[in-house]
Amino acid sequence: MNDGLSPLPHEFCARLEQIVPAEALPQVLRSFENVRPASFRVNTLLSGTEESFAELRNGGLAVTDCAWCDVAGTVPAEQRRQLSEHVAVTEGRVYIQGLSSMLAALALAPQPGEAVLDLAAAPGGKTLHLAATMQKQGRLSAVEPVRTRFFKLRENLRRYGADDFVRLYQTDGRDVGRKTPETFDAVLLDAPCTSEARFDCNDPTSWQFWGPRKIAESARKQKALLRSAIDATRVGGRVLYCTCSFAPEENELVVAHTLRRLEGKITLLRIELPVGNIQPGLTQWEGKELPSEVALARRVLPDETMSGFFLALVEKTEPTALTKQKRGRHRE
Repeated sequence: MNDGLSPLPHEFCARLEQIVPAEALPQVLRSFENVRPASFRVNTLLSGTEESFAELRNGGLAVTDCAWCDVAGTVPAEQRRQLSEHVAVTEGRVYIQGLSSMLAALALAPQPGEAVLDLAAAPGGKTLHLAATMQKQGRLSAVEPVRTRFFKLRENLRRYGADDFVRLYQTDGRDVGRKTPETFDAVLLDAPCTSEARFDCNDPTSWQFWGPRKIAESARKQKALLRSAIDATRVGGRVLYCTCSFAPEENELVVAHTLRRLEGKITLLRIELPVGNIQPGLTQWEGKELPSEVALARRVLPDETMSGFFLALVEKTEPTALTKQKRGRHRE
């Protein structure tokens, strides 16, 4: 690490050495020192892409188009504040969002007319992307249990023109599968996690609560949320599970656990992503062999413009919902 920067936790770096291919590890470690360009997505609910790009450029921003997402772009890091204060952002025509996060809606690919659920929705960037992809046709529901985050989600949907389309629910996502079994065509679960991809060598507080206990706590909740998402999905529907963590306990092991518990009722699908900085899901971790199909999941490796991300796409092939499951019984 460079002089003047706080080193990442030794245990975290040691784990990365087991997760990331050796040839990619130096780039991944450097990424935690990088100050990335600010990225954004045109909010096509309120504006056309060409108009918004022109508006930003006319406002003095040095916009670079995203090669794989025609509604996205970046500006240099030093223009981050200028972007956030631009009228296109304050009036809702442009949404500031990480490039990796944009992959979620692309991978789930909700279609106009479908019934879609965002199971852990705040602050709303992915919900808005789903609404835009659906062209506000069909039914989109969003769940957030934490009161302050729920109101932030509601305000963002209002500001960016989706409040008349998205149905909001302040409830525990682990209960949703029981309350609305076999209901949705597609479910996005961007699960609460340890946020390892957001560690920043310039900000030691970014990992102050990280550790084995936090990873284990997150994994327990993630397993229950993923089961709820699958229960809420109709047969033939799909669930996208994603996190911004590197930890296999929060990623591959959650997927493997669910595949084993619901053997024959779900299948893992191959995800085709339009970026090159990816690796397949791990099929072993710390001596544990995982189902071979877990390799169909994808881990986005961080680089100069993108942060780390994990995605796994599940198709439901048989009914799973336990409609009489008691509230609060979330143990897996």
